[in-house]
Amino acid sequence: MDGWMDGGWWMRGCMDGWMDRWWLIGGTYFRFCSSISIAQRLTFIFLSSVTQSHISMSATTKTVPVKGPKNGKNRTVLVNKPARFYPADDAPVPFKSRKATRPTSLRSSIEPGTVLIILAGRFRGKRVVFLKQLGSGLLLVTGPFKINGVPLRRVNQAYVIATSTKVDISTCSIDDSVNDDFFKQTKDAKNAKKLYEEEPKKSAVTESRIAAQKKVDAKIVAAVKKTPALSAYLSSSFALSKGQYPHLLKF
Repeated sequence: MDGWMDGGWWMRGCMDGWMDRWWLIGGTYFRFCSSISIAQRLTFIFLSSVTQSHISMSATTKTVPVKGPKNGKNRTVLVNKPARFYPADDAPVPFKSRKATRPTSLRSSIEPGTVLIILAGRFRGKRVVFLKQLGSGLLLVTGPFKINGVPLRRVNQAYVIATSTKVDISTCSIDDSVNDDFFKQTKDAKNAKKLYEEEPKKSAVTESRIAAQKKVDAKIVAAVKKTPALSAYLSSSFALSKGQYPHLLKF
């Protein structure tokens, strides 16, 4: 073997006797090398820190008194008694999330009164006016309904294009009642959407939503008419023709 074990200090150590305590424990690791000594020292510190109070907390049984002359005075029972029955199928347990809910930040290009282009959904391609951001982070927009048929809706800002056109809505006040709860479906509307229902009932628009729509559109339509050709711009739909590329357009 051509190496450090072919005589030299190895043989002298064996002859002098000091090599007996430095015997190999496997491979090239000695019993008293620095890495093994540090590991043993840390293990001793950890074990010495475990007190008797920590060990006593792991008790699984306890002694309880038992009534009756022939049943004995005490009886040893389990601290955590297992359940007698368990479900046939394992019920899924949701994992606890440590992520804190943070409010959705609004894009810098979107301000109250900005004209947006909807890219997805029922009204894709329509131009709408942004009113405010709701508590859920969604955008509250309107057509207005009298101009292009888009009612009060919630839109995700990921599916809109912000344009440079703006409408002055400083005089328009949005009621606090127009929030996320305003757009929740009723139980009757949810029950109407059954899978095997032959004739689904068409949900009617509530009177409160019609009144809120008229109140909001009255002031926005008046602000739109102050700018020439803005009403025609909102009523037209956005589309790309041949040779047009969205990354080259200036909205």
